[in-house]
Amino acid sequence: MHTFRHASLRLLVPVVALLLAAQASAQTGKPAAAERAKIDAAATQFLETSKAPGVAIAVVEDGEFTWAAGYGMADLENAVPVTANTLFRLASVSKPVSAVAALELWEQGKLDLDAPIQKYCPAFPDKGAVITTREVLGHLGGIRHYKEGAAGLPEVNNTIHFADPIAGGMSFFKDDALVAPPGTHYHYSTQGYTLVGCAIEGASGGLYTDVVKQDVLVKADMLETFVDDWFAVIPHRTRFYSKDASGKVINAEFLDSSYKIPGGGWISSASDMARFEIALMNGKLLKPSTFTMMGSPQKASDGSEDFYGMGLTASKLSGNEMVGHSGGQQGTSTMIVMIPAKKLGVVVLANMDGVAANKLAMDIASMLLAAQ
Repeated sequence: MHTFRHASLRLLVPVVALLLAAQASAQTGKPAAAERAKIDAAATQFLETSKAPGVAIAVVEDGEFTWAAGYGMADLENAVPVTANTLFRLASVSKPVSAVAALELWEQGKLDLDAPIQKYCPAFPDKGAVITTREVLGHLGGIRHYKEGAAGLPEVNNTIHFADPIAGGMSFFKDDALVAPPGTHYHYSTQGYTLVGCAIEGASGGLYTDVVKQDVLVKADMLETFVDDWFAVIPHRTRFYSKDASGKVINAEFLDSSYKIPGGGWISSASDMARFEIALMNGKLLKPSTFTMMGSPQKASDGSEDFYGMGLTASKLSGNEMVGHSGGQQGTSTMIVMIPAKKLGVVVLANMDGVAANKLAMDIASMLLAAQ
């Protein structure tokens, strides 16, 4: 059973004032004024209909950071506006960050994607079938997702803080049976990405968080991306919001995400995630062929699903090949979208769970494509 601390929240300023608090960071003349006006209107409509207190949006065009803005409030109680540099929980948008770290090790010859994962993560027990890092990256490894109400370890609403996120996270699921033989069935699993984190540690000889910081964040100039440490004082981190059954805005349920950092435990800004998209599309993080592989769907032998590669989903938008990832957990809804052929990207980060950040991101991407 979910338990909420139903602290009554009073909106300190009206919606119009929230929208006027939008902070824009213009880098070039793009997007054009007409497209910016459309994005502003879409953001306004999103806040009005979703009741999300705030949202940040960033745009990449021609492989360059062009524009970012914040709308609404990062902190309702203290009337702090969202800016392009406000930090949101990425939730499952953490997965492509971890996947890039793993694929960099593969490019360096340090991680064999098709070797048994125990080669790099001996703490994970043998399950009687070979499970590879490639399969786990694509949710084909048979690792279960969250288990509600596990005795003493409520997973979705975890309140335990783990100093070692990999060992702590694996303690939830490593001894459980597989949900399907490896390679046979697509089964989305945030827990599986903790196993990816373990493989990264074994292949690199370093801590997962250190590898990501040095091999992903530093390389992509992402200075506003951090582990979502509940106890740390992190400037510009948003508050987290939800809605109760009546639709009233409330503080989100407590979550300590230290047990799932690789699959859902990073925080970042819209500006930084735009830099992540740029680094991917411009070959700064991975070779172009590896980036293509990352977004190419893997195929389960039973034919289930066919849209997930290794940390990125694949689909089409206005006839263009699109890759990206969505995320959602307590107090956040997120989406990153990339159109590699156009070197176009959109980032949407909202500080409320259960709202359609993915639709807003795709709507904005469609606007930008139509304007080309």
